[in-house]
Amino acid sequence: MIGKERALVLALGAMALGSLVAALAPDLGVVVVGRVVQGLGGAVIPISFGIVRDEFPRHRVPSAIGALSGVIAVGGGLGTVVAGPIVDAFGWRGLFWVPLLVVGVTAVLAYRYVPASPVRTGGRVSWPGATLLAGWLLALLLPVSQGSVWGWGSPLVVGLFAAAAVLLVAWILVESRASEPVIDMRMMRLPAVWTTNLVALLVGATIFGVVAFVPQFVQTPAAAGYGFGASVSESGLIVLPLLVAMALAGTSSGALGSRVGFKAQMVWGSALVALACAGLALLHETRWEVAVAGGVFGLGLGLVYAAMSSLVVQTVPAGQTGAASGMNANIRTIGGAVGTAVLTAVITANPQAGGFPAESGFVAGFLALAAAAVVAVAVSLLVPARPVEPARAGNADAVRGAAPERSAVASLRR
Repeated sequence: MIGKERALVLALGAMALGSLVAALAPDLGVVVVGRVVQGLGGAVIPISFGIVRDEFPRHRVPSAIGALSGVIAVGGGLGTVVAGPIVDAFGWRGLFWVPLLVVGVTAVLAYRYVPASPVRTGGRVSWPGATLLAGWLLALLLPVSQGSVWGWGSPLVVGLFAAAAVLLVAWILVESRASEPVIDMRMMRLPAVWTTNLVALLVGATIFGVVAFVPQFVQTPAAAGYGFGASVSESGLIVLPLLVAMALAGTSSGALGSRVGFKAQMVWGSALVALACAGLALLHETRWEVAVAGGVFGLGLGLVYAAMSSLVVQTVPAGQTGAASGMNANIRTIGGAVGTAVLTAVITANPQAGGFPAESGFVAGFLALAAAAVVAVAVSLLVPARPVEPARAGNADAVRGAAPERSAVASLRR
């Protein structure tokens, strides 16, 4: 509504402000407040996809989306590699000062160089839909994240899950009847969209699980019967092949898409993720085995992430690119929260002497992630080989995202 370039600068500004608040925080409570403000920067990802679709020629969109997806995925994992050295050099506050500098420079560059958005929706925000969306996400993610601490059968956890179900149903009803919904339910029902979102849920569980627990595994002292007693910095280096492979796969996705299609990339990428998780479960005696498994995981994840983004962007109307990409990211986060919670429960179920998790817990946990990736392979096979063109995804109202003058031109062309 306000233009993607303005929204991008605002999101980057929020991320910078949150980093500043956290960096200057006198206690943990203020750090959490800063992190909440930083979270507004999550809008950067879907807005960026929308800008790419607006500004690039159609034949270059897949390669640009693939490159952007690779950069985003690598950026998410890069923190694992650089966190140790940053803390060693600057203390924990450096984890906020460094992003503040990077994001501040990026905001200035975005303000200076990103052109004004050619696609505007007009209209207004559906506040009931937005409030219900936030409500059911919070009611779902909070007990998933804290269930092992509060007790899965506790009244609080059960009550929050019940509230999430009620709010989800209410949200769907409100959005289905809204003239200007936050998320168009017709768009969510498109075969290429719902299948891609389901893959995002499953693959999201694997990436959060691997990123959270592979460093913990390699940092476990060898005296526990497994692990390498690695430092934070050393564990980051072991994860480095994952990031490099992810970047290579993501940047290659666009070129591969024109040859084999994005559906095939999702199928093979999910299969590689499953293979890597099984490798982590069964072959982890040496550091190089873990590093190789991480590289295979990154290769598969880079293909899946880039293919998912390209499918969503090419399927939905231009004005709904940000909303559809944002919902896909939300679903990945839900998958990550669920995957991390399940993995935590499995790994910590039978602690051994000394308080360390048993090796069998890691084996079972990584095998569970492999199973989730196998299901993602099956779901990927359901993705339409050729996604429905945005202009044909519904009636003329489904293309509300186009500016009035563009809609008129499109009508004349039809």
